[in-house]
Amino acid sequence: MSFERILIANRGEIACRIARTVRRMGISVAAIHSEADEGAPHVRMADAAVCVGPPPSAESYLDIGAVVEAARSTGADAVHPGFGFLSENAEFVEALARAGIAFIGPPPAAIRAMGDKIESRRLAAAAGVNTVPGVDRALADVDEAVTVAREIGYPVMLKASAGGGGKGMRIAAGENEGRAGFRGATNEAVASFGDGRIFVERYVERPRHIEIQVLADRHGTVLHLGERECSVQRRHQKVLEEAPSPFVDEAMRERMGAQAVALARAAGYVSAGTVEFIVDPERRFYFLEMNTRLQVEHPVTEAVTGLDLVEWMIRVAAGEALPFAQDDVRMMGWAMEARVYAEDPERDFLPATGRLLRYRPPRPGPDPGAGAAGAEETPGGVTPDDGPSTPGAGVRVDDGVEEGGEIAVWYDPMIAKLVTTGRDRGEALDRLETALDRYTVRGVTTNLAFLAALARHSAFRAGDLSTAFIDEHFPDGFEAARVAPPEPAHPVVVAAWMRQEIDRLNAAVGSPSGAGARAGGADGAGAIPSGAEREYVVLVGSGAAAGEEDRHERAHPVSLRRGAGRVVEVEVGEERTRYRVESDWRPGLDCFEGTLNGVAIAAQVERRGHGFRLTHAGHCDVYLVLRRRAAALRALMPVKRPPDLSRFLLSPMPGLLVRVSAGPGDAVKAGQELAVVEAMKMENVLRAEQDGTVAAVLAEPGSSLAVDQPILEFEAP
Repeated sequence: MSFERILIANRGEIACRIARTVRRMGISVAAIHSEADEGAPHVRMADAAVCVGPPPSAESYLDIGAVVEAARSTGADAVHPGFGFLSENAEFVEALARAGIAFIGPPPAAIRAMGDKIESRRLAAAAGVNTVPGVDRALADVDEAVTVAREIGYPVMLKASAGGGGKGMRIAAGENEGRAGFRGATNEAVASFGDGRIFVERYVERPRHIEIQVLADRHGTVLHLGERECSVQRRHQKVLEEAPSPFVDEAMRERMGAQAVALARAAGYVSAGTVEFIVDPERRFYFLEMNTRLQVEHPVTEAVTGLDLVEWMIRVAAGEALPFAQDDVRMMGWAMEARVYAEDPERDFLPATGRLLRYRPPRPGPDPGAGAAGAEETPGGVTPDDGPSTPGAGVRVDDGVEEGGEIAVWYDPMIAKLVTTGRDRGEALDRLETALDRYTVRGVTTNLAFLAALARHSAFRAGDLSTAFIDEHFPDGFEAARVAPPEPAHPVVVAAWMRQEIDRLNAAVGSPSGAGARAGGADGAGAIPSGAEREYVVLVGSGAAAGEEDRHERAHPVSLRRGAGRVVEVEVGEERTRYRVESDWRPGLDCFEGTLNGVAIAAQVERRGHGFRLTHAGHCDVYLVLRRRAAALRALMPVKRPPDLSRFLLSPMPGLLVRVSAGPGDAVKAGQELAVVEAMKMENVLRAEQDGTVAAVLAEPGSSLAVDQPILEFEAP
């Protein structure tokens, strides 16, 4: 049996990633899209495409009838669901079967059993899989929730039975938190899944999140493909993943793998799936859930095993038997994955929307590391030139966006998955850091700087991980300006070098001889003739951008002497530390790439008048480069005060105003709920920062809000 055309019932990066494998296998590709996605990359990759409805997912990508009809009308004989949307919907699988169309995934009975958290706990316990102490039934109400939690012992985790993706989950350390958590989890579960059933289990403190990839065919073979470490999370959403885990040894891998296989057999599982565990510091592991679909983080498993999981899902769905056994599966090298999101880490990871004015992912190239070695020795693997599983130059980017595209409010804000590989964890991490610095996105706020800060954090480097990693190491939130660069002088040197390059080119344009006769820039800084010296002051700090209230600038005197070609000797500080800089950077390029004393460095560059906003290794700040006289005069200039917005409650994100909890004349207390804004199906409660009195309501429930749009105005104190 083989397929002639596969419909991909998804969008974005996963639809593009699946399409690449489908096309490599010689199979025709069909796509679906909403009205908002007409002309999107995944649509253009397809041989046929059908619009399934308006932008909201409930009216398009989640419309079973429309998707089945799209498969029928395009002549598809199979459907791959990707992840999310209808990927774990048993009714969708049954509707396809009635239409005579194959589903590339597990049977509906397995989806139902594993999709219900309560039922899956029962099945796991019966199969001999370790489970967390808790109750295997839905809680009737908030009173029963706190009673059961008291019996189990705090802290507890309140979880939606139909949950997934971190939604419908709350941690409670006591009764008050238990009551609030039950209500919050229930509301979120109803909004996200249409199912408000909640159960409770003991919360394992400082756990690691480690999952096992399984693969099963219709002929009785069930294998595991090793583990992935997914402990670094925010709001129960994974941020960084890797394979293998730095915490798991071979004996532990065998035990976890055996339990994952046992559960898959008990569920009658077929296709690729993932059994997730939480692991305590003593290496005791407990079943968390089974995802009956392809995981977002599947590329790291592909990189270290050489197996294209999408290909094997297709082959299994077509009735093929797996041609290899458990002993044939080997994990070689290391792989890291970073999820690149349109979100603002400095505003509590609120989702961002907008147009991608610039989009330049890091460039790939040949890689002698993990993926190729694994592919050569693993049955069914991919070769170094074989599709999306190949991590060229140790870098793989799975994306479904392009320059000029829109990040819309309708869908998940993930832009791409950045995967790097290496012969060991250190090499894979080094490549990840470099690739993040070279990743250019403009037009929307992203988490790239935050990902870079995580990747170079000493605890992450040491493999000291838990699901509380971000809360523990960033307790006051993330601010890129406060992240220390690996070498504090390096961004200063880069900024000064770029300024002299701009001055050189400006002078060359204005001079018939190109010798730099004309001064470049409003502060009189001209080009540097060969052998001549130019002095600047680099002002660093949030106040280096004109118009900010508090400058807090740090001044660094810099001297530059131009050598042969484009080599410049840069001396920084009163101690005159010397750096030799070489680069091909030109004004207008968004990324500086070069060497400082022979060491490679990359930084994102945004022009700011006579300076630059530089992002490097998780650090981001403004570097203003002036002649020394101009810097001295600047210190005497008055500072423009920003407008006072303290009397307003502002929406921190674009979203829907669900509720306003205070009206004109109401006295409010610090911590009191003022409004609820929904974005990406997540409810965000806005609370009063201090006591006050409401003067006016400026937005009504049901309104679509923009970032920083006023909701309430308070009376002046």
